Amino acid sequence: MTYCLGIKVASGLVAIADTRLTSGTEVSTNKKISVHQFEHHSMFIMTSGLRSVRDKAITYFKEVLEEQDHSFNKLYKAVNAFGAQVRRVATEDQAALSQAGLAFNLFSIVGGQLEDDDEHKLFLLYPEGNWVEVGQGSPFFIIGNSGYGKPLLYRSLRYDSTLQDALKIGFLSFDSTRVSSNDVDYPIDVIMYEKDGFRMVEHRFEKDDLDFVAKQWSVLLQNSVQKLPTEWMEPILSKSFETS
Repeated sequence: MTYCLGIKVASGLVAIADTRLTSGTEVSTNKKISVHQFEHHSMFIMTSGLRSVRDKAITYFKEVLEEQDHSFNKLYKAVNAFGAQVRRVATEDQAALSQAGLAFNLFSIVGGQLEDDDEHKLFLLYPEGNWVEVGQGSPFFIIGNSGYGKPLLYRSLRYDSTLQDALKIGFLSFDSTRVSSNDVDYPIDVIMYEKDGFRMVEHRFEKDDLDFVAKQWSVLLQNSVQKLPTEWMEPILSKSFETS
């Protein structure tokens, strides 16, 4: 399983991807995010799904970029081109995968800004090659193991959040998934992009780099629970005491 999170706030983009790969009992580490930069063309792609399908689609897309990068002046055009390569891989491999009992399940998050984009963009690309763009009301996409990290994002993340806060919330969303699922883990690759900057900044964090943050968050949560009011519990507590 995978955890990949893309966030769009007014001031830029944040992307977080875990690196754990699980195949039966075998566990390994591999990068799940690729960065493509050339002058005023800045974009990243995160993927969730079979590694063989992912590697093939990314390889095909890199060839397209080498030949046509100058023709992509807006990010959605590059997303369309990547979607075409995803459909190409599906045409080549889907039947064989189905016969082997495997699903063609390549989901992708694509973010960035190209020279004629009025602002940074964030897209979710489906295995069929079609896509949706993120909205301000819910300014994030998660692919892979998405259930555990969403509540925190829905409660805390806003479109006007700062990039710094977006990264904090994004990390805590990853950490909630990590402690709840044994198929998502460190290291994590993090990308930050500032609006109109045309420069992706990337860094890999190991567990030792961020373990103190996770522990502090756990303590804060425990303290918050203790501080919650209890008056609302009286109706059920009084019944329980009466029964006993």
